[in-house]
Amino acid sequence: MAINYKDLGLSNTKEMFAKANKKGYSVPAFNFNNMEQLQGIMEACVEMGSPVILQVSTGALKYIGDSYIPNIAKAAVDYARSKGSDIPVALHLDHGPDIAAVKKCIDLGFSSVMIDGSHYDFAENIKVSKEVVEYAHKFNVSVEGELGVLAGVEDDVSAEHHTYTEPQEVVEFLKGTGIDSLAIAIGTSHGAHKFKPGEDPKIRIDILKEIEKEIPGFPIVLHGSSSVPPKFIHMINEFGGKIADAIGISDEQLREASKSAVSKINVDTDGRLAFTAGIREMFAKKPGEFDPRKYLAPAKQYMKDLYKEKIEHVFGSIDAYKRGN
Repeated sequence: MAINYKDLGLSNTKEMFAKANKKGYSVPAFNFNNMEQLQGIMEACVEMGSPVILQVSTGALKYIGDSYIPNIAKAAVDYARSKGSDIPVALHLDHGPDIAAVKKCIDLGFSSVMIDGSHYDFAENIKVSKEVVEYAHKFNVSVEGELGVLAGVEDDVSAEHHTYTEPQEVVEFLKGTGIDSLAIAIGTSHGAHKFKPGEDPKIRIDILKEIEKEIPGFPIVLHGSSSVPPKFIHMINEFGGKIADAIGISDEQLREASKSAVSKINVDTDGRLAFTAGIREMFAKKPGEFDPRKYLAPAKQYMKDLYKEKIEHVFGSIDAYKRGN
């Protein structure tokens, strides 16, 4: 039996993005894979008065289980309301591979979906994305498309080479698909091993500005936008892990992008690193600990604290939904 996202208290992303564009901030889109990660995300956003998009990849959906997702999403909304917060909460399919995956998630109560047709040629990407839009819009579900290819590896998404989004293709893509937001490739990258120390990764703000000229006011999305905090890389390695030194996109560059038409910024890897660092630290300092509550609680706290910092300094969405704002 299909579930309507409104019955779960969820919002689609249209009004969220419209307000973000008007006020000059981005909506945080955080991926989660378990309850503690979801708790950390919701606690951070409620305390900071920020809207939030809860993202689930196809891999995470398989791991969590279909029957849990609607109830988890409703619990997240109920938590916010119990704290007197009216922040909008969206549940979003990240990197939906095909129409079947999208239909499944809409039936599960997702309020937003992404169709990732970036691995197709331009014409096929339009065709597939349009098919998804026509189905999703019947249920007032928002649709994100993608134009361009991000290098890197994260969950089921993998690409060796980076292909920047061509500004001159954007208008045709939007007209041909009817999507509600567009993920572009301007220098960000998936995964923890984005760039090596010593490199100077830059977001192509020039391409972003060209795209903005072509589609003024249209919601733009950045994937692969983790900063890969050295603090957590160091902690993981210090406490028995083995992750090569790497750097990500600087918070300053992301904040510059979020002041423009970038309405949504995706962060997944940074949360994973913070969460893993917390678990490894607890096991190293208290090797006899076997109560999951004792080692998952600090992991959640590290993730929560990191996201609170990002809401203020990267997204700029702090107090966006403060009472009366």
